[in-house]
Order: sequence, then C-alpha cells, then structure tokens
Amino acid sequence: MQNNLKNDLDHILRHTEGLWEELRGQRIFITGGTGFFGCWLLESFVWANDKLKLNAEVHVLARNPSALQKKAPHLAVHPEIHLHAGDVRSFAFPEGEFSHIIHAATEASASLNNQHPLMMLDTIVDGTRRTLEFARSCGARKFLLISSGAVYGKQPPEITHIPEDYHGAPDTHSPQSAYGEGKRLAELLCAIYSQQYGIETKIARCFAFVGPYLPLDIHFAIGNFIRDGLAGGPIWVNGDGMPYRSYLYAADLAIWLWTVLIRGANCWPYNVGSENDMTIADLAKTVAACFQPSVKVQIVRKPVPGQPAERYVPSTHKARTELNLKETFDLQESILQTIRWHRA
Repeated sequence: MQNNLKNDLDHILRHTEGLWEELRGQRIFITGGTGFFGCWLLESFVWANDKLKLNAEVHVLARNPSALQKKAPHLAVHPEIHLHAGDVRSFAFPEGEFSHIIHAATEASASLNNQHPLMMLDTIVDGTRRTLEFARSCGARKFLLISSGAVYGKQPPEITHIPEDYHGAPDTHSPQSAYGEGKRLAELLCAIYSQQYGIETKIARCFAFVGPYLPLDIHFAIGNFIRDGLAGGPIWVNGDGMPYRSYLYAADLAIWLWTVLIRGANCWPYNVGSENDMTIADLAKTVAACFQPSVKVQIVRKPVPGQPAERYVPSTHKARTELNLKETFDLQESILQTIRWHRA
C-alpha cells in the first residue's frame, strides 16, 4: 500500500521537514496506532525517519496489534515500529523514557456512543488519564491529544465556521453526548497535567476527513458514499442531504497534527479540518462524479421547509495564522486518491 501513498508522503515531508529535527534519536509513543489517524501518523513518521535518517523509534499501543498486519503489513514489520498490546485504560507502561506522546485512541463510533455511552465515556476519560500518567512517569516533554469538534456541541446555524473560543457544549442530559463530553474532560485533564507536572499538552480538535485508511463501513458519510460508488451505486443519502460538512485530506491532516505537536501552544486548542463546506447532497454528487461512468445519487428524505441547516464546519483561523497551516488538496482530488487506494 505504501507505494500508492508515495506522492502523499513526499508531500507531507516537504511541508514538515523542519519539524523532524526535534524527534531525532527520540522515542515516541502513540495510542490508537492502528486506526485512521494512527496509520497516517505511522506512515509519515516512517517516511521521515527513513528519508532523514532520524534514528527515532515509535512505540504503538493497540488493543489488537494484528490489525496493523492486515491494514499495513509494511508498517507492522518496520524495525523502528514497536507494537504493544493493551487497553488504553489499563495498559502496562513500556520501560524507558519517551520524549513525545500522541494520544489518538478513541473509537469514533456512533454505534458505541449510542448503545454503550458509559463505555465510550470511560474509554476517553480513563484512557486519557492513563496516558497522561504514562507521560508523567516516562518524562515526556510534549503530549498531543486528538480531541474533536464534538466538544462544541450542536453548532448554531448562524455560525458558519465554529471558532475555538465558542463556549457551547454538548447536551449533558443526552447520553449521546458521551463522546463530546468525554473529549471535553480529556482536554481538562491535559490542562491539569500541564499545570501540575509541566507537560506541554497540545490539543487538536479534529473535524471530518477523507483519504486512504478511512473506514467505508461505519457512520462517516463520505466513506459510505465512496463504498456505494465502488459497488456501482447508487449512492444513498439516508437523510435530506441538507447538513453542511467539510473534509480535509489525510495527508494535510498528518501535516497539521505533527505541526501542532511540535509547534502548537501549550493547552491551546486548534481546530483541524477544512473550511470548504458543502451540503451532504452536494458531497454525494461530488463523489458520484468521481466515478466513470458517474453513479446515481438517491436522497431518501425531502428537506423540511424553513428548517435551519445543521452544520459541522470549523474555523481554522488559529491554525492558519499561528502555525501557517493550510489546506493543500481540493476535495475532488482527495476523493479520487481515496478511490484509487481502495481499488489497488
């Protein structure tokens, strides 16, 4: 699979080359290393490590390390990747010092959140606490939390792009808020550990993404649309298609995450995503047009007249102005690359 990502990985390296010196000769620890985020972090780390001869190594915590062998066997056997089996809430601490920790473990599963909200909440909160305790014990200098735009709760329709200083929150009377509230508590834990133990904690509030390694069979609309298109269509939109979303390509995601880890301000959240929003209906049509011949789109429900459109779109002003980050792939290009990867 790595051959299919060569251009993306070269692109990531060009946009992050100045960051990697900090990691030369260091040991890095990543939780959730077999997921979508984890695979892109590992791909980009290995690429930079080999190209720049960093002599760094990464240790990866995963509930099921064999999943990496299935997804990316070249990563599973790489000599500088060391896999550790364990639950993020209770894992045994690896021995030795680690300089940087990326906490990416949390299953962004709508079904788990809806059916087992206590498990979702426990996994996020207890897992973050456990990983921060490990950061304290191993002498880590920097800690990156992969948080979520879900911390804002429902985005008001009058705010087209939600900024980091918006102080809304999930509905605490709804068990479905377990994921968003869990991420809020995780961010609070980062602030406490930073203040009490001097760990630089960085926070990436992530929105929606597209790219290789994205699962096509869970609740991500763009993944479902690509799955339907690969099957020959039609592409099914189960709602009315009126909500607004935006999608950042995975190679840009990797650039942004490494930059926030190395250069981001302490305890200062950064929205990570695209500002180029569109309705779900238009997204389905854009995906459909990426197939030759184009596939049909079926929208299940009709819009309710006068109902405000739901939005989940970030403002990335802070990332752009403070860290000089930008979106470098357009949506059609991102979808086409994802399709090619799944067909390979």
